[in-house]
Parts: sequence; structure tokens; C-alpha cells
Amino acid sequence: MSDVTLKARRPSARPVWEEEPTAVGQGVKGVTLAGILVLVLGPLWCVVITSFSTQGSINRAGGLVIVPHGLTLNAYRTMLGDGPVTRALFVSLGVTVAGTVFSMVVSVLCAYGLSRSRSLGHRFLLMLLVVTMFVSGGLIPSYLVVTGLGGFDQYWALILPSAVSVFNILVLRSFYGSTAAELIDAARMDGAGDWRILWSVVLPTSRAVTAVITLFYAVGYWNSFFNVMLYMPTSSQKWPLQYVLYQYVNLGTNMPGQVNSGFGNAANATAPLSLQMAVVVLTLVPVVIAFPFVQKHFAKGVLTGAVKG
Repeated sequence: MSDVTLKARRPSARPVWEEEPTAVGQGVKGVTLAGILVLVLGPLWCVVITSFSTQGSINRAGGLVIVPHGLTLNAYRTMLGDGPVTRALFVSLGVTVAGTVFSMVVSVLCAYGLSRSRSLGHRFLLMLLVVTMFVSGGLIPSYLVVTGLGGFDQYWALILPSAVSVFNILVLRSFYGSTAAELIDAARMDGAGDWRILWSVVLPTSRAVTAVITLFYAVGYWNSFFNVMLYMPTSSQKWPLQYVLYQYVNLGTNMPGQVNSGFGNAANATAPLSLQMAVVVLTLVPVVIAFPFVQKHFAKGVLTGAVKG
């Protein structure tokens, strides 16, 4: 086959109806993206630099530090020492891992059952789930139910009340319903049951949406603090990291066990603002680390699952 034929069959990089980019257009796009990047990374830069700054640098800047000067690790040493922040970090990790696993198991099983058209009562259950997206009992009934079941001051109260998202189940159901029927029929001919089909056929072909929904649940548990306000308002030993952040940064209170002797006006002293920003950075690190691994699945996992079915 000649080179001319190969070039003729090779699809062009740009559709025929699109105009060639101009220098002005490319320049406007570049300036716009640069401006958005500054707006996004600017506040994050200030938070990170302030967390490494001394009290003297913060005093000179009049608040958040933009230009680094006199960087120190005192805030992180104080934060990660034997204190409430370290304990809260492990509590948050435990709640996030346990809650994400439980939510994914329930959501996957529910979505797979609803995606099978011959499953018992799947239409009624689907309508029942959809109704809960628009109608809820409210905060007070939820609080009475959880406390009535003995959930006050218990870790499971941070997981079960928000364990299932109907939206996530609908996305999973839509994706599972689009699984090739030929694969499922072939598995049934080989003697596979529903559990085997779910584990060996449906889940391997749905890795994208599974990764996205897992991230949704994990970020939700990691950032959650409202349930702590309801069910653990006084148990500081059980507070997760986000509620410690809320108490220390938003309310400006000292955490239980926080040493105040390190605060002062000296240039090298651990600044309260620096310590607050260090806690903010600590809460951002797990999400920043996890997001790049599932970012490539977002478009396929969410858009495909929402459009198909």
C-alpha cells in the first residue's frame, strides 16, 4: 500500500468544519488559562507558605504570607507531636476507609440488583430510592433515630447516617445496565451465578465508574464534620481531623492538650496562624494524592454512566 493511500485513510487531527487556530485566539486562551491557574493556585500558595512561616514573617506580611521568608517546620512539629491533631488524623483515616468500603459494598450490590430487569421488585425499590432524593424526614428525625439506636458518641454514627448516596447508586445502576448482554449470557451458560457475574464480569468492565464513586465516597467521609457536631460534640478524643480544623481554625479555639507556651512574638516562635494553616495543608494532602490516580476516569465514569441507560 502506497504512502499516498495511507495518508488518505489517516484521519485528520482537526475536523474539516473547524477553522485553523489564530495567534490572537491562542493568546487569549493562554492568558485566560493562566488567570484561572493563578486564581486557583494563589490561595493554596498562601496557605502552604504561611504554614512554613515564623511569627515574625506573618507580622511583617500582616496575615497570610505571599513571599516566603524565614521558613521553619515548627508548625508541623507542633502539629504532628503527641496532640489532638495526630489522634484526629488516625480517626479520620479509619472512618474514611471503613465508611468507603461499607458504602461501596452497599451501593454496588444495590445498583447491580436494580440493573437486572428480572430482579424481584426492582421497579418499586428504584422508585422508592428516587423519592428519597427529593423527600427526607429532616434533621431532627434522623438525630432521634441515630441516638435512639445508641449512636451517640459512637463511631458508627459518623458512617451509617450518610453511608448511601442515591445519586451514586443511580450512576452505578446505569453503568451496570449498559454491560454487554453477551458477556452475561456467556457467563450464565458457563454456570456462573449472579455473585460470580458481578465479581468476574460486571466489576472488571466497570472499573472507571467504580473508581469515581469510590473517590466520591472517600472525599465525602474525609471532609465530613457535621455528623460529629451532632453525635460527638463533647468527645474530643474521638474527633476526626476536619472537626479539629473547624474548631481550631473557624472558631479560633485551642484544641484540648494544645501547648500554649510555644506561642509568642519571637521571630522563631510557632505562630498560631502558621499552625492553623499547617492543619489545613494536612487535610488537603490525602485528596491531592488520591485525585491524580482517578482523574482519568472522571469523564468516562460519570458521563458514560449518566448518559447511557
